[in-house]
Amino acid sequence: MNDAPIGIFDSGVGGLTVARAIGDQLPRESMIYIGDTAHSPYGPKPIADVRRYSLEILDTLVDQGVKMLVIACNTASAAMLRDARERYSVPVVEVIGPAVRTAMSTTRNGRIGVIGTVGTIGSGAYQDMLEVNPGIQVSTAACPRFVEFVEAGDTDSPEVLAAAEEYLAPLRHAGVDTLVLGCTHYPFLKGAISYVMGPDVSLVSSDSETAKDVYRQLVSRDLLAGPDATPRHEYEATGAATADFIALANRLLGREVRDVRLVRTGAIDLPALDARS
Repeated sequence: MNDAPIGIFDSGVGGLTVARAIGDQLPRESMIYIGDTAHSPYGPKPIADVRRYSLEILDTLVDQGVKMLVIACNTASAAMLRDARERYSVPVVEVIGPAVRTAMSTTRNGRIGVIGTVGTIGSGAYQDMLEVNPGIQVSTAACPRFVEFVEAGDTDSPEVLAAAEEYLAPLRHAGVDTLVLGCTHYPFLKGAISYVMGPDVSLVSSDSETAKDVYRQLVSRDLLAGPDATPRHEYEATGAATADFIALANRLLGREVRDVRLVRTGAIDLPALDARS
């Protein structure tokens, strides 16, 4: 069981930032990464659809024998985290909580900004967790075009900078000193985001913080891979354009992804959404 892989899931390529951080902190661990490129982007989709797509992917990972699930997608985490933790016997790690904890310990003036997809911001997941602290003032902005830019491999064009200026202006006006990048695609746009926000604003991304959470969970559950483990990293996608996935992954990560396997998820029947989700 200890040498079983960690299963990582995202709507597309953004979660590769999380996979890279986990690999950097836990180099002996094997990983299976699935990007649901057939349904990306998740941000504008109805929460019920995101919930169904996400659980289908997680079912696929569990069927492949993973020892842990990592939901490397903020929109999916907001839509179905509790469902996932009730559905599976393996530990489930998500990206929202680690980023929230870091943001609260980082801010100096108590003003925290959060940017994310329409779905993530509309869910209120970050706002609910941050506002547990009465000393925190939260400002949010949905940045729907950011995912489109990253998925197209565009991280530094004038169009990216113009969109960042537009989206982030209200947060600058609010005087935030800490900005949570509430989507795993957004670290690829750190240059533009940091430029617009200025040097006095700390950026908090979920990739490294989630990797720390994965480490803590593996240690506490005695699930770390053994010292002689030979790690394997496998990449899968639900969309047919696997060559595009490879090219984009290599451009964004700066490391070689040689092969992406096409996987098809099965349709699953889910109970209607209730107050838990």
